[in-house]
Amino acid sequence: MEPRRVNLWKSVDWITISIYLLLLVCGWFSVCGASYNYGDTDFLNFATRSGKQLMWILCSFGLGFVLLMIEERIYDMFAYVIYIGMLLLLFVTIFIATDVKGSHSWLHLGPVSLQPAEFAKFATALVLAKFMSSYAFNIKRLKSVLIMAGLIFIPFGLIILQRETGSALVYLAFFLMLYREGMPGAILFSGVCAVVYFIVGIRFGDEMMLSGTTSIGHFSVLLMILLFAGGMVWVYMKRWEPVRNIIGLTILLVGLSILVSVYIVPFNLLWVLLPLCVISAGYLAFLSLTERNKGYLLISVFTLASVGFLYSSDYVFDNVLEPHQQIRIKVVLGMEQDLTGAGYNVNQSKIAIGSGGLYGKGFLNGTQTKLKYVPEQDTDFIFCTIGEEEGFIGSSFVLLLYMVLILRLVSLSERQHSAFGRIYGYSVVSIFLFHLFINVGMVLGLTPVIGIPLPFFSYGGSSLWGFTILLFIFLRIDAGRSVRT
Repeated sequence: MEPRRVNLWKSVDWITISIYLLLLVCGWFSVCGASYNYGDTDFLNFATRSGKQLMWILCSFGLGFVLLMIEERIYDMFAYVIYIGMLLLLFVTIFIATDVKGSHSWLHLGPVSLQPAEFAKFATALVLAKFMSSYAFNIKRLKSVLIMAGLIFIPFGLIILQRETGSALVYLAFFLMLYREGMPGAILFSGVCAVVYFIVGIRFGDEMMLSGTTSIGHFSVLLMILLFAGGMVWVYMKRWEPVRNIIGLTILLVGLSILVSVYIVPFNLLWVLLPLCVISAGYLAFLSLTERNKGYLLISVFTLASVGFLYSSDYVFDNVLEPHQQIRIKVVLGMEQDLTGAGYNVNQSKIAIGSGGLYGKGFLNGTQTKLKYVPEQDTDFIFCTIGEEEGFIGSSFVLLLYMVLILRLVSLSERQHSAFGRIYGYSVVSIFLFHLFINVGMVLGLTPVIGIPLPFFSYGGSSLWGFTILLFIFLRIDAGRSVRT
């Protein structure tokens, strides 16, 4: 075993570990700054949040070491066992977890509190890598896609039942990995369309045009659906005639309808656009039958599904989402200001970041954070502490570190000799990228506040250990690619 151990330490990627250590150091100082109270001088006291974070960091060192000592094939062999065990833990958590700010996702083990949802990420990444690297898997087969979707959405659903929406949404990040593994670009395009439909439909749904007869949001989305359908026919079918028929008829009828509504009789233009969507879908289905090309049928389904999504998203927003979730989305979309309610955190966070200027106010010298104007400033909103104390330069340095880490992980993923290692590596990349984008975005007011931590910076043992496990399992898999068995 001794030669193998020597080879392991030569094979492990020390560049990634160095970035990891640097992020931990920067993160600890940020927690010190965010949790600091005037007069406190002992940051190493385990009774303080900075002291507790240091303890979590020291434990993560031991955890990373243990993960590197485990044979890389163990992660492959026991992927399903780990996944099933984590699902059971998530299920049990729903019933035994105490209520913490409306969420039932925390398990209290004496003085330690753990959030199983943070550890379910690596279990899901492992089982996806195991399943997708098997010979039976084919991303173009419906059976494989359904099983793969089930592996992602089962933990997603269990975490939703814990009323922890933010942690559940992280599982959508796996679709970035799926795109790398051959998922058709049309699916990714459909996902982007869904986001655009939701934003435009909700943001402008209640704003009217043409003497108050037509919803701007619904009109815009239905028009986009028709134009997208025609564009997809051109991209995938390479046929000009159907494109001309769909887009040309749409422009002609919409133009005439606007003239009639303005100069003759005002009426709701949706009465024209909705039948156009149905007619276009039927026309595409007819082409699919006559030309025996299922591509037309898929575009037809996309058209009808888009219309259904538009009106179902209205129902979900009004009747399914909690009031506080609706307010958060409305604040981000500029529909409400609410600077003393749901928008308070974001407003104070932007004030803190803006007050830092170019160079920042210096370590422990921030006023917004020291006076506790920003709630959750050492957890979900810790990036505002960086912006206030270290300024634009410090914030840019932290983002640069993350960029280097993500690019390095992409490079490691691409050099894997097995599909298992590559898929797991891209899963790690996807999760880190999602956390970074959403966390920084919500601190800057660019994305809704969904309450997810900034990797290696936010206070808390569960998130730190969860990210450490994710990263070091991949480092062990990467190191094992060149170790002789």
